[in-house]
This record gives sequence, C-alpha cells and structure tokens, in this order.
Amino acid sequence: MRAAGAAEEDLIAFYSFPTEHWTKLRSTNPLERVNKEIGRRADVVGIFPNDAAVIRLVGALLSEQNDEWLVQRRYLSVESMALIVTDPEPGQPQAPQNAAPSLTPA
Repeated sequence: MRAAGAAEEDLIAFYSFPTEHWTKLRSTNPLERVNKEIGRRADVVGIFPNDAAVIRLVGALLSEQNDEWLVQRRYLSVESMALIVTDPEPGQPQAPQNAAPSLTPA
C-alpha cells in the first residue's frame, strides 16, 4: 500500500479534468488496441528484413490510427477539450477543478 500512497497524485491525476473525460483518461484501452494491431500485422509479415522495415510498418499504422481519430471518431471532442482551458480571458472566472478523492484514509 506504500507504493500506492507514494503514487497517489499520479493515480488520481485524471480527476483534475472535466468529469466527461474521466472514463477515457483512466483507461489505456486505445493504446492497448493500437499495440495489439501492431502485433497482429507484424505476425502477418513474419520476419522483417531490417529495422527500417519495422519502423515503416509501425509508422504507417500510427499514421492510419491518427487519421481515423481525426476524421471518423474523436476520442475527445473539440467541445469537451474546450472545458480544459486553464487560462480564462481577463475578467472571466476560472472553471472550478473537480475534487479528487483520496486513496488514503482521512
């Protein structure tokens, strides 16, 4: 439990974002999906002739994934990202930060 206590700030950092983002930020599913696809396509190729071939494959897959996120389905919408603005215009109140729960007993 000491390790969790030492890393508490990192573990609950997503609570500082708007509530709508919490479910997406606390999960590594998109990253795991990309890694699985890279592994799947590398298995299809089998043996790579050199390091450059691996870099080309991974680069192409990451570029393809980026295009998909930009065009087809946004992971975080522009509107929801606008909620994160930390420097409000002069005279505008700053958006309240969500209170993060503590992992350690009070």
